[in-house]
Amino acid sequence: MADPHPLLTTLLLAADGRFPAVDGRCTILPRLAGGLECVVAFTGHAFVATALAEDAVRARNPDGFGGAMAPAFLQWLAGDDGWMDAHDVTLVARGRGGGGIPELVGAADHPRVRHAARVRRQVRAYGDRRGVVTLAEGLAGRRELGIEAVPEGQGRGWGSSLLADALGLVPEGEPVFAAVAPGNARSLRAFLSGGFTPLGSEVLLRPVR
Repeated sequence: MADPHPLLTTLLLAADGRFPAVDGRCTILPRLAGGLECVVAFTGHAFVATALAEDAVRARNPDGFGGAMAPAFLQWLAGDDGWMDAHDVTLVARGRGGGGIPELVGAADHPRVRHAARVRRQVRAYGDRRGVVTLAEGLAGRRELGIEAVPEGQGRGWGSSLLADALGLVPEGEPVFAAVAPGNARSLRAFLSGGFTPLGSEVLLRPVR
């Protein structure tokens, strides 16, 4: 079994409230599995996981006070033809155990499941009439959760109830992460009201150089 990515330790410590030093620095780490790279920013400290040489990255002056998340730096990191995901808020919550949502069979073509499969591993899908939940091994090997509530149900709080039950799929007390675009205010409110706590922000990339 491969050693965990070093960023996973940082994320798990942050989930416990132990954050990196607020020193304005940027830590350079190896790239993620599957050819993916990322930038993760906490208060006053950033991490860049990349295949590029550290000297080349530092020559672009990324820092923990916003420089590592600057559009020009992210575009350089991805390359002209590389793929870049949304700039997301990094969230964490604790599992509640007990299950509550049936596993879906044959859901590989669902848009939520397809998206998860592009950037995560060991994707499992669950759902009911309220929508679809994915649980997978995501950024740096962390456990990640995603949901997609059916549009006609969102006005009745189906997204919030689906999210609450999704935490039952995670063993009690264990951390589960989510990445939500800040512009998706409805989703962000649901995650925050559902017990998720913001840790920082992140951008996932698949570079072409």
